[in-house]
Amino acid sequence: MLWSLIKILVFVAIVAAMAFGAGLLLETSHGVQITVAGTEYTLGALQSVIALGVLLVVLWIALKLASLLVATLKFLNGDETALSRYFDKGRERKGYQALADGLMALASGEGRLAMAKAARAEKYLQSPELTGLLTAQAAEQAGDTRKAAEAYKGLLTNPTTRFVGVRGIMKQKLSEGDDETARKLAEKALALRPKSEDVQDTLLKLQAQAQDWAGARETLTTKLKTGTLPRDVFKRRDAVLALSSAKDILEEGASLEQQEQAIEANRLSPDLVPAAAMAARAYIAKGKKRNAAKVVKKAWDAQPHPELAHAFAEIEAAETPAQRVTRFAQLSRLKPEHDETRLVMAELHIVAEDFPEARRVLGDLPERAPDARAITLMAAIERGEGGSDAVVQGWLARALSAPRGPQWVCGNCHNVHPEWTPVCDHCSSFDTLSWKTPESPEIASATGAQMLPLIVGALQDKREEPEEAEVVEETAAEAPAAETPQPEEAK
Repeated sequence: MLWSLIKILVFVAIVAAMAFGAGLLLETSHGVQITVAGTEYTLGALQSVIALGVLLVVLWIALKLASLLVATLKFLNGDETALSRYFDKGRERKGYQALADGLMALASGEGRLAMAKAARAEKYLQSPELTGLLTAQAAEQAGDTRKAAEAYKGLLTNPTTRFVGVRGIMKQKLSEGDDETARKLAEKALALRPKSEDVQDTLLKLQAQAQDWAGARETLTTKLKTGTLPRDVFKRRDAVLALSSAKDILEEGASLEQQEQAIEANRLSPDLVPAAAMAARAYIAKGKKRNAAKVVKKAWDAQPHPELAHAFAEIEAAETPAQRVTRFAQLSRLKPEHDETRLVMAELHIVAEDFPEARRVLGDLPERAPDARAITLMAAIERGEGGSDAVVQGWLARALSAPRGPQWVCGNCHNVHPEWTPVCDHCSSFDTLSWKTPESPEIASATGAQMLPLIVGALQDKREEPEEAEVVEETAAEAPAAETPQPEEAK
């Protein structure tokens, strides 16, 4: 209503200004004298202005006629589209202007206006390959998913815009949570344009979520061939996918193929801890203990890890505690100062009832990096050396409220996982888990305050001193640090 009133007022103002100007010209005594062939013509001021306007109109018409004449001559000379191009120039100009206005409206966040401009551009241009995408994106911005879907489907009919249509519908299915349909559409989009990095990443993520490891490896190979993935990253992620295919290797009835896949995963990325552990177990299943030991040592040299210690212990499952300490010395010499090496060797010396050596190996770790595992080991050492209940209780109390130490942490969302997985359970990112201490360390036990009286009471009720080995097993069972795998479990 207000806009209509403003337009009326502007129109009245323009008419009034023209009337006032005409009145001024009529009152002016001066004019223009024109002599043609000896005849003199005198024009007043108003007449001169009108004559100038008529001259301009005649000149414009003459130029148009000249353009029409040129187009006609081209048509007569064999250019069959010359006349149609001449008559379509005006429509094209209006259409491209509407298209430009639509793009500006889309960039400004005005979805409805962009849709209107897209419809106007389509009316003049009749080119869905130009206006269809604008319509679809404007409809998405305006929240009209049905209109956007129709626009994307319209793009499927044209070979030049089919990829854009498939990708657009894929994005819609992803936003709707229909991952299965989105995965199939991503496969079609990748077939249409294999070099699209966005589609490659989307398809790889969806295939990993669906545990389609074979398809994911094909997509990964495509990324390598098209140059969107460095070779070193490709090798690691290919190892992760091969490892994921063999993840059930420890379950009953694991096939020979799964064992080979675990070994292949380790070959592709020797420093990948889960791959090394699985490959070692695959070699153990084949009776190749030397190969298993070699795999674990190589991975331990890259990154010591409790899972590797587990696998190394399984190589000789029937050995005595003293024999195990001797054999694990091979690992300790690789990374003697690493925290994990100290923890593993301390555990083994405790099981072998060599408590002074366990204390020496553990060193200042309980004070320098006081996590639940190190503190629980100190409690076991104190009990093994005959320390008082008060000292043991003090260490156990600290263990209940201490951080858990290094864990599998997603580098994308920082979510903590109890075990390694190829895909983050929280953000669905692929190959983002790494073994490190969380930025906000989890407390070893969420119920530490409730568990403390039970542990203290259990210690006070023991009047007779049990065997040293029984004390260690009891402490490991009661303390939260037992959540961390320990190599003596394979004993």
